Amino acid sequence: MRKIYIFDTTLRDGEQSPGVNLNMQEKVEIALQLEKLGVDRMEAGFPAASPGDLAGVNAVARAVKNASVIGLARSREQDIDAVKEALKDAQDPCIHLFLATSPIHRKHKLRMEKQQVLETAEAAIRYAKKYFNKIEFSPEDAGRTELDFLCEVTEMAIRAGATVVNIPDTVGYMTPYEFGNIFKTLKEKVPGIEKIQLSAHCHDDLGLATANALAAIQNGADQVEGTINGIGERAGNTSLEEVAMALETRQEFFQAKTSLVLSEIARTSRLVSKLTGMVVPGNKAIVGANAFAHESGIHQDGMLKEKTTYEIMSPETIGLKESKLVLGKHSGRHAFREKLVDLGYNLGDDQVNAAFAKFKDLADKKKNVTDEDMIALLEEKLIETPEVYALESVQVSYSNQSTPTASIRLKKLEDGSIEEAAVGNGSVDAIYKAIDKATQEDVELDDYSIQSVTQGKDALGEVHVVLKQGDYAVTGRGVSTDILEASARAYIDAINRLIDKRKSPARSSRDNVTLI
Repeated sequence: MRKIYIFDTTLRDGEQSPGVNLNMQEKVEIALQLEKLGVDRMEAGFPAASPGDLAGVNAVARAVKNASVIGLARSREQDIDAVKEALKDAQDPCIHLFLATSPIHRKHKLRMEKQQVLETAEAAIRYAKKYFNKIEFSPEDAGRTELDFLCEVTEMAIRAGATVVNIPDTVGYMTPYEFGNIFKTLKEKVPGIEKIQLSAHCHDDLGLATANALAAIQNGADQVEGTINGIGERAGNTSLEEVAMALETRQEFFQAKTSLVLSEIARTSRLVSKLTGMVVPGNKAIVGANAFAHESGIHQDGMLKEKTTYEIMSPETIGLKESKLVLGKHSGRHAFREKLVDLGYNLGDDQVNAAFAKFKDLADKKKNVTDEDMIALLEEKLIETPEVYALESVQVSYSNQSTPTASIRLKKLEDGSIEEAAVGNGSVDAIYKAIDKATQEDVELDDYSIQSVTQGKDALGEVHVVLKQGDYAVTGRGVSTDILEASARAYIDAINRLIDKRKSPARSSRDNVTLI
């Protein structure tokens, strides 16, 4: 079996998804899970974009031991220097250089002729070679670049010292036949192509990212670049879990596979979804909630007789459990701890005690506590932000004949309790105005979304908010069976993150830069 290397760019291209803004701790949390998943290479960010991005890449570089950590750079010396600084502590550093090559980019963005593009890219690769043994070069918008010029660019990159040449379908324009043909042509026509690895980086604007990546593999690509859950700019990137499972399930056809630990796919998907706030659609391939669900009577009958009648993959392969241990308010601590282990959580005694208390509180409100409920409770606090404010109580008065009023009591670190009340256009608006008065924070609510974690009238609800204050943007999450309480918790979580961010200037927002 030919090995296909996995280049994960969840922390770079994935973070470019609108509304996603990971802090340093969250980046490290995802990076460590990607390491468990077994990715070969991970792109941690764009160090030249901001001091915060540089610090984030450096934190990932220090934490990750078993994967190559990569920093993105334009073909500029200052960008290369920023990557050098960010990756100084990496066990296996790599730089990813890019420069646009398509006619439309050369004319309208770069204002360069072909020769200028070649000279600029070659100079950047040679400069990077002074500091890095591993260099990946990407001709941005390669899919819309003249094929003969793309061959010329690839030959130049090999000659200058690149170890990987990546072919990006930057705008998701290619069809599988066209994209596969690029790799076939490069393999046949470029001298020295055997000295390097060819990589495929696809976007999903036409819904063809996974198909294009697989076509590239069929035509000689050694590496696939993508993200967990397919997140990324615009319609997103190639979903790495889709590529991995396609190769695993259709081994006889592709004759290639990855070295991913497939049983970590579900856990990784869940973590990325929680920390980015990007909900995985129920019908998403591999990791969607309905990917292994069967409602039709005909399907159910077939499944009971022989699972392979309607399932080409086993849910256990990606780390899901078919059977569920139902927990309720009469469950003991021992059963609770066993369930934690079953779900993949290894917590210390203090963490188990805190989680058990939250579970008991939820079990008093719900008849049955499902796996999804448990995961939501546990992962709500995966990333600990210093709590300046904590919710003690919230009370709302509302009727369709009166103005909603909210009373809030917050516990402030070392300062006791604060109580405030406010009226609003609705119950949530009143709660948020009361919190604003209590914290004396002037913030703008940029986004508010509600998601039902489970089904039923007593479903656990999760609220996700985005707050802005000046140049800062933060996210907050809250979980409860009462959506108003979840709303308050999410807003307070965001306030705490905002205060923490202000204390750390290195976490400033990134510049807006168009990337591959």
